[in-house]
Amino acid sequence: MSDLIRENASDLAAKIASRETSAVEVAQAHLDRIDQVDGAVHAFLHVDREGALAAARAVDQDIADGRPVGPLAGVPLALKDVLTAEGIPTTAGSKMLEGWRPPYDATVTRRLKEAGVVILGKTNMDEFAMGSSTENSAYGPTRNPWDLDRIPGGSGGGSSAALAAFEAPLAIGTDTGGSIRQPGAVTGTVGVKPTYGGVSRYGLIAFSSSLDQAGPCARSVLDAALLHEVIGGHDPLDSTSVDVPVPPVVAAAREGANGDLTGVRVGVVTQFSGDGYQPGVLRSFEAAVAQLKQLGAEVVEVSCPSFDFALPAYYLIAPSEASSNLARFDSMRYGLRVGDDGTRSAEEVMSLTREAGFGPEVKRRIMIGTYALSSGYYDAYYGSAQKVRTLITRDFASAFERVDVLVSPTTPTTAFRIGERVDDPLAMYKADLCTIPANLAGTPALSIPSGLSDEDGLPVGLQIMAPALQDHRMYRVAAAYEVARGPIGSAPEPVGA
Repeated sequence: MSDLIRENASDLAAKIASRETSAVEVAQAHLDRIDQVDGAVHAFLHVDREGALAAARAVDQDIADGRPVGPLAGVPLALKDVLTAEGIPTTAGSKMLEGWRPPYDATVTRRLKEAGVVILGKTNMDEFAMGSSTENSAYGPTRNPWDLDRIPGGSGGGSSAALAAFEAPLAIGTDTGGSIRQPGAVTGTVGVKPTYGGVSRYGLIAFSSSLDQAGPCARSVLDAALLHEVIGGHDPLDSTSVDVPVPPVVAAAREGANGDLTGVRVGVVTQFSGDGYQPGVLRSFEAAVAQLKQLGAEVVEVSCPSFDFALPAYYLIAPSEASSNLARFDSMRYGLRVGDDGTRSAEEVMSLTREAGFGPEVKRRIMIGTYALSSGYYDAYYGSAQKVRTLITRDFASAFERVDVLVSPTTPTTAFRIGERVDDPLAMYKADLCTIPANLAGTPALSIPSGLSDEDGLPVGLQIMAPALQDHRMYRVAAAYEVARGPIGSAPEPVGA
């Protein structure tokens, strides 16, 4: 295995900028690694070898010519297949978009290219980001590099698995109810959901428009912060984009690495413990909280009672928005078209296309959402869920009057086995029990590895939450904890490629 693939993104960028190595060498090392292990892991749906090497050559030329380059120039990245990239297949993990090559870049994609980041390809995901295991992909499941019989989280399991398997040092995910943080937790990587509106959604194929948020995935807190600053910031193409400066997340990560949290108030959310939580996860969380105390943080318990209702509220709001967003896949304009033999009506073609193009989980959520929005049920279901959302936002506001950040386990269990929950949607949904409140409130949240469970040796995540637009707070705490915690080790070499 090349030593280059084990380097953090910040170190790789420094070596490329100093010409100790070249961007082409780094890109080729990661492409070779993908060839070696992705047959077993299946993190990628499409690898853009020619495009990646061309982008890397351009970075090397800029450096040779003395032109200034960005802090991540030449560093490879895996892009979740829900963000458009011009001319590169973009499927959102669905047969509905099989073969579609977008004519434009998402704003996130464009900013990555402008920063000289080398996009290796598109990663696997639950179809239209609906799932917690990446088993709902129309192109087969991704496997967790720590144990190939287990899930890598979802919906962005491809991005997190690519990091854990050293196929890429950086990745982009999207987080609607935990789809960046939960995969990060179960693969031993760092995943960040920025403040809603902090990263543009232009070119992000919509699942739930009031919840979806793109964000950085990495193997260190500093790398995530550097990537956050590249993709963040106001975008006039996105009406929900906030017109404020990107929080100083890199400076906060560097400050936190000094290991001093004196004066920082940390709230432990009491609702995220007890029944349904794996004992090894809770022990790891308790050890992490003890570590924060040792770093000088003041730790108190905080009750957020409305969090108990976040899961049912989310599974009314998100499907309702999905039922509207996915209506655009009607076989008439782009994407899959089935049954158009000249004898059928447009309605029949549309029905046949949606039957063939959408998988079971997507159909389930469309039906739930359509029912929740239907006449006579709107107020009872969707309207009530929005009221709960308001209560959750108030609970966050009340908590942040007392503390600077909140902490919890990222997910109640370590990675479960592939197939274990596919016939039990409620058990699957509970994987996002701790992550959903931050999506409903629009607040930022980060997952960082807190070690390995003493029960099964699999990664466990610590979730750190901050107030809206105060993303830098969680980076400071996470960086301090990361240094104090030390390395957690690496996933075993994938076998069976």
